[in-house]
Amino acid sequence: MPTHRRTLLAGISTGLVAAPFVARAQGTTVKMGALKLIHSISPHFYERFMPAGMKVEVIPFESPTEGKNAVVTGSVDFGAFGIAAGILGAAAREPVVVVGSCCDKGMAIIAQTSQNMTRFSELRGKRVGVWPGSTQEVFFLERLRMEGMTIRDVQSVRVSFSEMPIMLARGDIDAYVGAEPGPGVSISSGAGKLLEYPYSTPMGALNMIFAAHADTVKNRPELVRTMLKVHRQASEYGMANPNETIEMAVQKLGMRRDALEISIKNVDLNWQMTPAMIQASRTYAEHMLSLRQIRAAPDFATFFDTRFSDELARSAA
Repeated sequence: MPTHRRTLLAGISTGLVAAPFVARAQGTTVKMGALKLIHSISPHFYERFMPAGMKVEVIPFESPTEGKNAVVTGSVDFGAFGIAAGILGAAAREPVVVVGSCCDKGMAIIAQTSQNMTRFSELRGKRVGVWPGSTQEVFFLERLRMEGMTIRDVQSVRVSFSEMPIMLARGDIDAYVGAEPGPGVSISSGAGKLLEYPYSTPMGALNMIFAAHADTVKNRPELVRTMLKVHRQASEYGMANPNETIEMAVQKLGMRRDALEISIKNVDLNWQMTPAMIQASRTYAEHMLSLRQIRAAPDFATFFDTRFSDELARSAA
C-alpha cells in the first residue's frame, strides 16, 4: 500500500484526521515556510506523508523573522523558524501561535582557525558575526553574561547565516554564532573550528518551533492536527535516516555533502511541545526581556497551544 494511503488510514483510525475533513481537504495545497538550514529540513519530507488528495508547497526563507512574518501575514499556512522570532512577534501581540516543536541544537560558535582561540572568553575584542533577532543571538548574549561580559566586549558584526562561513574564510570576521550547516562548512573547509556549542545556558538546546496564524488554529483545527502529524512523521523519518536527510539538503538547499556530514550530528529534529520545551521557552522570553529585546513578555496562554501536540503524543502512547 502506498505510504500516503497508510498515513491517511492511520490518521483516521486514531481520530487525528477526521473523515469529513479529509473529504473537504481534497485538492488542498498547504504552504509551509522553512528556513534554508539543515535543521529546518523536515518540511522537505512532508510530501511523502501527506494524506491522499493534499499537497504541500515548501517556501524557503533566509531569516527567522521573514519566516515568522510570512505566518503573520498569511503568506504561508505554517512556518518553521526560531523561537526568538516567535517571541518577538508574540511580544508585539502579533497573531502567531506555536503548535509544535521543530528542532533543538543546530547552533555553534565558530572561530577562525588562525586565531587559535580555545575558550569563549577569548572572543573579547574580536569581530563576531551575529544575526540580529535570531535564536543564536539570544544564546550568545546569555553566554556573554555567564562569562561576565556584554556585547560591548566584542565587535558585533551583522551577518546573515549564509554569509558567515564566507566572511570567516575571507577574514572579515574572527568568529561567528552560526546555524548549521554554516559551522559544518567552516569546519570541513578548515577555515574555522568549533569554539563551543552554546547549550550550557538555562535555555538548553531549544531552537526552532512549528507555528501557525491564530486564525488557522481557531478556524482550521483539523488542518493543524493533520499537519502536525505530518511534521512528526517527517521529523522522525529524518532523524532515523540521516543519509537521506543529508541527500535532501544537498538536493533542495544546494548544501555541501562534506559539511552536512558534520552538521547532521548537531541537529535534533523533533515535534512535541514537552514541559521542558515550554519551560525553556519561558526562560528564553525572560532573557529577551532582561536584554530589552522585547518590551513585554508574550502571553503564553495564547502564544502556545499544546493541545494538538498533547493529542498526538497520547495517540502514540
